[in-house]
Amino acid sequence: MTAGGPFGAAWSAALARAPEAELEAWLALAHAAADEADELARATFRRDLQISTKPDRTLVTEVDTAIERAIRARIKAAYPDHGLVGEEYGVEAGDAATRWYIDPIDGTHNFVRGVPLFGTLIAVEREGELQAAVLSAPSLHERWWARRGGGAWAKSMDEGPRRIRVSGVANLADAQVFYGSGQEIAASGRAPGFHALLDAAWRERGFGDFWGYALLAEGAAEAMVEVGLSSWDAAAPTVLVEEAGGRVSDFDGRRAIDAGTFVATNGLMHDEVLARLRG
Repeated sequence: MTAGGPFGAAWSAALARAPEAELEAWLALAHAAADEADELARATFRRDLQISTKPDRTLVTEVDTAIERAIRARIKAAYPDHGLVGEEYGVEAGDAATRWYIDPIDGTHNFVRGVPLFGTLIAVEREGELQAAVLSAPSLHERWWARRGGGAWAKSMDEGPRRIRVSGVANLADAQVFYGSGQEIAASGRAPGFHALLDAAWRERGFGDFWGYALLAEGAAEAMVEVGLSSWDAAAPTVLVEEAGGRVSDFDGRRAIDAGTFVATNGLMHDEVLARLRG
């Protein structure tokens, strides 16, 4: 991904690196994989789980690994030459021109504790540029998806697909700001102005993980701030937010998904949010 400050639907559409038919095929595969992941997650949510701790002290369940194995198998069956980047099983064919990012359960700690805010994130990139993504939240019965030039979309259990867009709020004093762990953001030392940013906003809430980005893409918030992200955490939200008309970057303003810091906004106040985070 390249550095840059532009944003908007036309700008996002220009990032397409594949024909529309191919983008739609990738999106269809991601939807099918998310359907299977939803069934696996629902079958085990709020039930006895085998839980282990990874070296970085994060939790992993047998459902995380089962979902990622299923998604990998589905992708490799359809596209044997594509690469894979997943949370649980790492990188496979990392130098492939087309690669898939897989987060089998984003919000594993929520899943383990019986909190329904968890989801499966799937994204595909071509030649270093993210192209399409699906974010699926089985316990919320909601799903969000986007592809370059195709807009951002959402669907709830009791409704058909609806086109979503970021809000038009331009003043921080009128903005709703979401974030992941406030403690982790403060402890990172990367955002000395974090609390001042919250003080300047109309309203702030700790809606972390994928849901904060989905709500921002729907126009329910103007900014989402997190630290400690990996590429598989940020890949799918990037496509969704940008196709909804918003902007993403790390805390230094670089358009990157592997920097460990991540800011998404409606685009109108991105530079101000970054400036305030830096203090």
